[in-house]
Amino acid sequence: MTDAAKNNPLRQYFRRPALYLKLPSGGKGYPAGAIEMPESGELAVYPMTAIDEITSRTPDALYNGLAVTEIIKSCVPGIKEPWEVLNVDLDPLLVAIRIATNGQVMELETYCPECKESSKFDLNLTGVLTSFQPGDYATPIKSDDLHIKFKPLNYKQVNKAGESQFQIQRILNQVDSIEDPEERGKRTGEIVKDINQMALELMIETIEYIKTPEATVFDKDFIKEFLQNCDKNLYNRVRDKNIELRKSTELKPLDVTCIHCGHEHTQEFNINITDFFD
Repeated sequence: MTDAAKNNPLRQYFRRPALYLKLPSGGKGYPAGAIEMPESGELAVYPMTAIDEITSRTPDALYNGLAVTEIIKSCVPGIKEPWEVLNVDLDPLLVAIRIATNGQVMELETYCPECKESSKFDLNLTGVLTSFQPGDYATPIKSDDLHIKFKPLNYKQVNKAGESQFQIQRILNQVDSIEDPEERGKRTGEIVKDINQMALELMIETIEYIKTPEATVFDKDFIKEFLQNCDKNLYNRVRDKNIELRKSTELKPLDVTCIHCGHEHTQEFNINITDFFD
């Protein structure tokens, strides 16, 4: 804060923390300097500003992830490096910012697959916030004398993967318009290879180390070579554990009862920063 800001007579009217958040990770797994954690272990969460709203509605900033990092930096000043935010903490942070900005009640619209009617209901975000439980990253996979230890991805890695998926989906849409079956098959095969390579690279990033009786291996190239040459059953265990941990960090579908016909169903729920302002 500049000296001018400190002496501003309007400073007492600046926004104040609306709540305090204890990260599911507890702040563990972050590089030095990424978080300034208070002794209480709880980070102050401020409401979004008008400038944050402009940022949240800027298409380029939404696509490249800058909108999320700038809003986290603005609303949770204790986080100094938003790109380093772990995926286990990302959704809780966004939910907390939404609560700080617009309150704990969020109106959602649901569509009943049974009677085809739509309706609206209020979701208590405080309940959502308290439901977050990080996956068990502390327990490694054991295979004979190998120990494979996982770690959460950070937001930079998650965003990069999302950009790659978007690009692949765009190419897939273009492939559908190729009339020549041989050319379409060739391009599809190339895309499948790209998808498999992307999945492999992402899985490598989730492995913190592989421990043997002789050494603890952190080198990504060595880990990549191992995954490309280990037996199928072990590879599948690593893949399935990675999927399990990833799903543990995601927002869970909501249980919904249709007000029109009483049909019970689930609805996907995501926190989108473009919806943070009512």
